[in-house]
Amino acid sequence: MNDVLRTAMRERGETIESLARRVGVDPKTTGRWVSRGATPQPRHRAAVAQTLGREIADLWPDAVRPRQPLWFRPWAEIETEATALRSFEPLVLPGLLQTEAYAHAVLASGPLVDDEVEGHVAARLARQTAVFDRPRPPLTIFVVDEAALRRGDPEIMHPQLDHLVTMAARATVIVHIVPIRAGFHPGLAGAFVIASFDGRDDVGYIDDQAAGRVTEDVAPLLRTWDTVRAVALPRDQSIELLEAREWLS
Repeated sequence: MNDVLRTAMRERGETIESLARRVGVDPKTTGRWVSRGATPQPRHRAAVAQTLGREIADLWPDAVRPRQPLWFRPWAEIETEATALRSFEPLVLPGLLQTEAYAHAVLASGPLVDDEVEGHVAARLARQTAVFDRPRPPLTIFVVDEAALRRGDPEIMHPQLDHLVTMAARATVIVHIVPIRAGFHPGLAGAFVIASFDGRDDVGYIDDQAAGRVTEDVAPLLRTWDTVRAVALPRDQSIELLEAREWLS
């Protein structure tokens, strides 16, 4: 029996029959989802979750498995080994700082559908745990262009910016915002991350439209990093900007 589904239906005042009408299936089918714990097809899972105001992963956790593109997995492993990470993002917030709702909105804007999105969201949240909840988390410095803060619906962005403020309060997390008034800068060419290690050379990660790639040639990234860090607001002023968020008021 799917007790979570049953509880969600009760909270929304839905019966087996009413939920079936909303989703467009036979009541017997809905009954199997509740009484036998049967898992709906992806499009029906999405419809039920939307109707009940729940995440698909909450209702059917076994159906949503973390997914990562093959080309990204080497970098995900590098993240868990790094002693320091320097990340720059000009257009969206870094994956390591995204809330579940924000990650869902970003990933759903692409070619992914239904529970594919949920799987990638789950993988992104798992990355955050692997990096930040280690016994000795890395020093992570994020430089984010202000344009990324202005993109997104207010109901998603308010909790997301609250989360940024919370993360920025951690001793091992530093967030800098490049204000719009800084104008053009080399970082607008694209997002990148530089990972540092004890006793090993730095490694970089560069994102593009097709796929990200890992590179050992970090000299160009370091030059760009020095520039964007120089035009970014100090840590305290960045937090003040996040808290004020006048563009959302």
